[in-house]
Amino acid sequence: MALLRWEQIIAATLGIFFIISSFADKAPYSSFAKDATSAAGAEYYDYIVIGGGTAGCALAATLSASAKVLLLERGGLPYNNPGVTKKMGFLPTLMVPSPSSIAQPFISTDGVLNHRARVLGGGSAINAGFYSRASREYVEEVGWDPRLVKESYEWVERKVVFRPQVVGWQAAVRDGLLEAGVSPDNGFTYEHLQGTKIGGTIFDENEYRHTAADLLEYADQTMITVYLHASVHRVLFKTLPGKKPKTYGVMFIDSKGSNHIALLNTNAKSEIILSAGAVGSPQLLMLSGIGSAQHLKAHGINVIMDQPMVGQGMSDNPLNVVLIPSPEPVETSLVEIVGILDDVGCYIEAASGLVGPTGISIFPIINQTISQFGFIGEKLARPFSTGYLELQSNDPNENPKVTFNYFKDPRDLQRCVQSMEIVKRVVESNAFSKFRYPFTSFESLLRLTLAIPSNLRRRHVIT
Repeated sequence: MALLRWEQIIAATLGIFFIISSFADKAPYSSFAKDATSAAGAEYYDYIVIGGGTAGCALAATLSASAKVLLLERGGLPYNNPGVTKKMGFLPTLMVPSPSSIAQPFISTDGVLNHRARVLGGGSAINAGFYSRASREYVEEVGWDPRLVKESYEWVERKVVFRPQVVGWQAAVRDGLLEAGVSPDNGFTYEHLQGTKIGGTIFDENEYRHTAADLLEYADQTMITVYLHASVHRVLFKTLPGKKPKTYGVMFIDSKGSNHIALLNTNAKSEIILSAGAVGSPQLLMLSGIGSAQHLKAHGINVIMDQPMVGQGMSDNPLNVVLIPSPEPVETSLVEIVGILDDVGCYIEAASGLVGPTGISIFPIINQTISQFGFIGEKLARPFSTGYLELQSNDPNENPKVTFNYFKDPRDLQRCVQSMEIVKRVVESNAFSKFRYPFTSFESLLRLTLAIPSNLRRRHVIT
């Protein structure tokens, strides 16, 4: 069984890129979103938020109601980029190999292609756009206030979440899930519920993507500054004998290579908030001198605090899919339907029609070129297997070395096998038969999927 990601699978079968028509929008908050080259000398703030992603945008907007806030984002605006705003731009954006792409690619030591967002809005600007709330059990487990959680979800949903128009492939997947026993039918809901449901999407009725960047419309324009193309190189600390290190500011570099410093006000509540993602946050902590002392010294970094747990516990939700050529036309769809199996610990999801009119050759199934196909896959929730992150260099723009250790814990592999059995039942269901060639076995579809190059780990050759 191949361990794949949506973008890797489809790109491997295409070998081409798509040209998307130009689409541009102005940011609704141009008064406070500026290029970092316009930053003046040292400026003071109550809060400095590093990373303008799904967490950073929400935090900065909320904090600006009563404090002076600076949000630093290493990328630019999402509004003038059709690769972000249009659904058909999803795959082409992820296939840009440049390290300066808005979807910065990296390959884990496991050989799996991943991406880091480099754009205001973060992962919500480059992902498949599915929206769902956390389960009540999870909210209770982490100790959040359920009332505040509900209010926060509604605050987000008013700006960026919509009900998808479920048709064709997605409708067949929904009916196939129910036929396969993934019940009950929960209809359309944002709630995390065992069974099959239509979830939210951040694509509106015109297939225009909305991102976490839209949440900055809530911000107090007189209390917030957003610097774009601002690459934070380190957090600055004061170190005094006998006292714990205390942060006082950050150093960042603009797109022209000029250095800038942003400083904290000296009130007791001032904070630097690191929200640079699962990869960027531990990387920046290490570059700032917080991490394993041995690892930091090996890179010539002054140790502020020996904290060997920084970079540990890295995990990724492995996605295993089946490629399904269709005898019928399929709509362009990302994830809209999900089968939630809390007892197994997985989700079943699907996508379709992301290849454009050119088509691909599927010789193991039929001896002709087709342009309609999709995927159904399972994704593990909260995997047991974990790995670690290490620096490769002292350059924050260079990807660190990440190991996820997929399926190292045998419980994850067991759940994967159970989940693929459910995918098999969906593919073989009567509800899905319209999109399956007659006499096509599930095993033949697996063989087809396995033919796609799925592991990009460098080969070690002994000569």
